[in-house]
Amino acid sequence: MVWAAAALAAALCLRVSTDLVKATAARGCDPEPGTIPASDPDVLEGAQQDALNALLLSGYGDPSSWDLQTLQDLGPLVNQTALSLVPEAAREDLRRGIAASDISQGRSQREKSLPLPRALAAAAAGARLERSAARCQSEPITASNIDDTVPYLTFDQLDLCLSSDVLIENLEAVLEQPITTDTYRVLKRKVDEFFPSGIPEKQLRRLGLLSRLYTVQEISQWPLTCSDTLSVLLDPSEGEWNDSQVQQLLSRYLALGGSLTGPLLQQIGGKHLCELQEEQIQQIPAQAIGTAGQLNISSCSQTKKEQLYGKAWEAFASLASTPGPYYCQIRPYLGGAPAKDLKELANAGVSINMDLDTFLSLNPQELQKLSVTDVKNLLGENLSELKQAEHEPLVVSWVQKQSQRELDCVLGIGLQGGLPDATSSTVTTVPNPSSAPHTPTPIPSSTISPTTGPCQPSSPPASPSPSPGNVPEPPQPTSNGCINLEPGPGSGSRLCSCLVPVLAAAVGSVLLLGGLL
Repeated sequence: MVWAAAALAAALCLRVSTDLVKATAARGCDPEPGTIPASDPDVLEGAQQDALNALLLSGYGDPSSWDLQTLQDLGPLVNQTALSLVPEAAREDLRRGIAASDISQGRSQREKSLPLPRALAAAAAGARLERSAARCQSEPITASNIDDTVPYLTFDQLDLCLSSDVLIENLEAVLEQPITTDTYRVLKRKVDEFFPSGIPEKQLRRLGLLSRLYTVQEISQWPLTCSDTLSVLLDPSEGEWNDSQVQQLLSRYLALGGSLTGPLLQQIGGKHLCELQEEQIQQIPAQAIGTAGQLNISSCSQTKKEQLYGKAWEAFASLASTPGPYYCQIRPYLGGAPAKDLKELANAGVSINMDLDTFLSLNPQELQKLSVTDVKNLLGENLSELKQAEHEPLVVSWVQKQSQRELDCVLGIGLQGGLPDATSSTVTTVPNPSSAPHTPTPIPSSTISPTTGPCQPSSPPASPSPSPGNVPEPPQPTSNGCINLEPGPGSGSRLCSCLVPVLAAAVGSVLLLGGLL
């Protein structure tokens, strides 16, 4: 009978005491249900308890739906796993009931009478450990121990040991410590909690690297009205901003009435300046351009280049009478200059020696309006570099609109692709004595060699074969493709082919006039 009772208890997941088993065996009866809640947990052990408890608890549904009454009914049958799923409110009610009974009962009596499973005790111990971990485990951080504590705490402990008040009062000192990105995020959260209505402008200047953690949306709410604040925020020594953050900083500052000064433009740089809206560029004062130094605006759209050139032209107008200094100041903005201003610069009487990069940055449409002489005057000593860029689309399109003869004779650097000269169809006449008076004899124009392509030496006139020892030196072209108009002693005649048509026409006119006379 004893083993029958024990088997029945086991089958029902009932943990009966040793005394109860003995009493049942002696009386030859099964255990009463009322004895189960007070039963001793020592009868079944380990996996047996867990298996039998799982069987019984399955009849009570999901532990997440249990309340205080369910816990009291089950008593010691609740294991730690099941208890962890019970709502915290039910567990707390059970704990309060147990605590209240501590006052009137001794330890041994409570252990036998109260329905507190070992699982609840384990859960309570775990909760105490969690609460302990959620407390600062070192001394709280103060102004006097920042250097000794902040670098050595995990970001979790820093969160627990550093109050928002202490952080704001000592923000610069905390940010000077070697801390991780996760720690910066903790500090950012504390700053935001301290200023729930928004960070004041004077506090924005103190954020340092912390400011780089703010999103574009958050920056759009900043009270950014002072140029000094913007300058401090843009300081690269505090870390890099991404492009969208910089644009939001500038947009917010301008939207609140701020003005971009020369020093601010230097900090912003040409790249970010070009990313402003055209309406925002229009707000920039001309004097700011005058004090901004050299800005690279090559990434600007053509419209923005023209906007900035207009402001630069106004800023440096007082230097226009001294072409050299004027060019040095306005050079970064010439990509927006009209042809009229470029021609004035080219014909100022002083060679400005424009560098090739600046030349290639000119507005392509305006460059097409420049003559060969304009380009020569602009480039000055750097003219030879244009040959190196002859395949650049800008140069190719300009060359194609120029006379090839002019390219050869004015520039003389070997640029090809200009407009060819039309073959002359002029008929030149000379007097013929055998003809009637005043009747010219036509000489076909093919006898006059037209000049095509680069400058070539003109053909020497037919003459008797020279005697030995008196052979004239054949004409030789100079380095620019033209022949010398002032030959040295003993040298042949040298004549630029650019002048051949002019001289031929003149000679023909003289001969014609002689025949008429």
